[in-house]
Amino acid sequence: MIVLKSASELEKMHRAGLIVWDVLNSLRQRVAPGVTTLDLERFAARRTAEYGARAAFKGYRGFPCTLCTSVNNEVVHGIPSARRTLREGDVLSIDYGVELDGYYADAAITIPVGRVAPEVERLIAATREALDRAIAQMRPGNRLSDVGAAVQQTVEPLGFSVVREFVGHGIGTQMHEEPQLPNYGPPGKGPRLEPGLVLAIEPMVAAGRPEVRVLDDGWTAVTADGSLAAHFEHTVAVTQNGPWILTRPKELSGPSW
Repeated sequence: MIVLKSASELEKMHRAGLIVWDVLNSLRQRVAPGVTTLDLERFAARRTAEYGARAAFKGYRGFPCTLCTSVNNEVVHGIPSARRTLREGDVLSIDYGVELDGYYADAAITIPVGRVAPEVERLIAATREALDRAIAQMRPGNRLSDVGAAVQQTVEPLGFSVVREFVGHGIGTQMHEEPQLPNYGPPGKGPRLEPGLVLAIEPMVAAGRPEVRVLDDGWTAVTADGSLAAHFEHTVAVTQNGPWILTRPKELSGPSW
């Protein structure tokens, strides 16, 4: 069942979302060669506690950390580690969510580590653009599949692939709610979008083929062909006036990240 949120509930989600925005942008400034993913994890855990929020991922189905840190061919759910030191030219995706006063918010960014190759910049830019185009579909009267179709229609003409095993999702008083949101498929399908619908929109894009496999840790999903991957995400509400990105300040405009 799809649960529509009231105006007061959206405000609560936005308060959680502002924590996510602040922590992710602070982490972006700390990403550099020589930093470990555990360094980033410890910073995020400390800031989450300072805000009085709860890390949404830690303990979720047994996941051990506050952040998901996925490097290079890792698509999602990478586990922070003292043994994972970032190197010049790496690509790092950070996924982070919190629960505050009973409401969740979730977002992700992909960050180049130092200087990266032009094709890596293209992959990151395409994934970020796919998110922006998907967000633009979050308007009353559109169909659910219009959102995911925008992702596929953005990245595939550029030679990239949409990862199919993982999808976006509804979010609110639970981390994962109905509906599921594939990042592919034809537009014009599924339920109509209504004010109060909130989705975590998260394109995951591979430079090579879309297939993935999960490593022996039971969490980290990597591209099956070893190609690089990128991941961007925002928590977004449908309103009468169009999309409201709950995981960033209201006064911002332009590209979502």
